[in-house]
Amino acid sequence: MTFKNFINSLANDKAEGELIKTIFISLATSFAIFAILYFLKLKDIENFIPKYGFYLFFAILSYAIILPSVRYVRAYKEFACMSGMMIGMTIGMVAGFLSGFYVGSTNGMFVGSVFGMAVGISFGVWNGKCCGIMGAMEGMMAGFMGGLMGAMTALMMFNDNLKIAGIIVFIISTFIVFGLNYLVYKETRETERKHKDDEFFIIFISFILTSLTTWIMVLGPRSILFG
Repeated sequence: MTFKNFINSLANDKAEGELIKTIFISLATSFAIFAILYFLKLKDIENFIPKYGFYLFFAILSYAIILPSVRYVRAYKEFACMSGMMIGMTIGMVAGFLSGFYVGSTNGMFVGSVFGMAVGISFGVWNGKCCGIMGAMEGMMAGFMGGLMGAMTALMMFNDNLKIAGIIVFIISTFIVFGLNYLVYKETRETERKHKDDEFFIIFISFILTSLTTWIMVLGPRSILFG
């Protein structure tokens, strides 16, 4: 019954109702930025779409599933220790793994690892601190490991159905994040909302992540395997 209530709450005007809306705002922002960059510069790069299009597309989708959870957690700010640690670990791991995987698929393990760790640790600590130092530490550790493992997995599967693996890890991560949102719902059913972010918050972060990811994929350093 609780799960059914959660599904029904996705259509209300409370924090849960912002989850779907945030996905579309993030996607619209990211694709708009990509379109602008493409017609200004990227279209002149040889084989841009075949080389980078698939991985950049899924990186954009990844940010669109992560940011709703970030906004949802910020709506309540404080959580019990175990819940906060799970929040930090899940967001840190998913953000680190996905960003590391897709950048690692175009630039190699070093750049993918560094980028994945930066994104994963940032999101993990930012959201894990909702329960104090333990959640922040959990987010840092998860982002650290997720970034490394994402880039490592991309390199290990470089000649073995890498694009199919990219689809699979995205689907699994989507289910994990959905489960996290359900956990937050169960923990906050009797809690009053403490904070509300406007749409500019999502637009700004989507703009930064998409621009940075595109710049690193196209112009960033890459290992010898990727030419």
